[in-house]
Amino acid sequence: MTGWHERILVSFDLETTGVDVETARIVTAAVVTINPIAGSVDTQQWLADPGVEIPEQAAAVHGITTEMARASGRPAAEVAAEIAAALDAGWRAGGTLVVFNAPYDLSLFGHEMARHGVTVGGEQLQLGPVVDPMCLDKHYDRYRPGSRKLTAVAAHYGIQLSELDAHGAAADALAAARVAWKLARCYPQLGAMTHEELHTNQVAWYREQAEGLAKYFRQQGKDDHVPTEWPIRPILAEAARG
Repeated sequence: MTGWHERILVSFDLETTGVDVETARIVTAAVVTINPIAGSVDTQQWLADPGVEIPEQAAAVHGITTEMARASGRPAAEVAAEIAAALDAGWRAGGTLVVFNAPYDLSLFGHEMARHGVTVGGEQLQLGPVVDPMCLDKHYDRYRPGSRKLTAVAAHYGIQLSELDAHGAAADALAAARVAWKLARCYPQLGAMTHEELHTNQVAWYREQAEGLAKYFRQQGKDDHVPTEWPIRPILAEAARG
């Protein structure tokens, strides 16, 4: 029986207006579907007008200014609806969704869906199998020093992202899928897991990692709140309207 990494992978990435999942908006997005049996890689990309100003520090990361988004971006509600449909189609086709740092992208996207009243065929988007290469890498190689950002993790596994490609949603999504595949090859027990085992383990591993980070903050005299939920944080209706 083939492992999850040898079947369809649907990789998802967002570039946004900020880091707060409750208030940040989508600027660009990509869904990259890799079908190893068909030998195909299909890339869907979006540029949204987020309806708010894009801070200079965010534009410096992904290269999209407020003026560019307003001139060329599509309405955020339409973009969110099409992304939801693409994710739903990927899961229905039996794919595994790859999201690097899933609680950020999926939580932010959940807020965008709630903000714009987005559904899939009149129903709420049903969460399917998810793989988070960031969570997996931290678990299997927990004592490795250095950055755990996508560019650094990708480089560690021999996947190069140029400065021009880094922080582009499509390039980041493809890199995340390649990291997930490499992890499954490096750790055969990971590649052999069922979707149910993957979910249960990642929930536990992410909580352990978050609690470790919270402990570190306390030792530094900080009281920063570190969410422990994976792959998506609870979305409060009141917050989603922000």
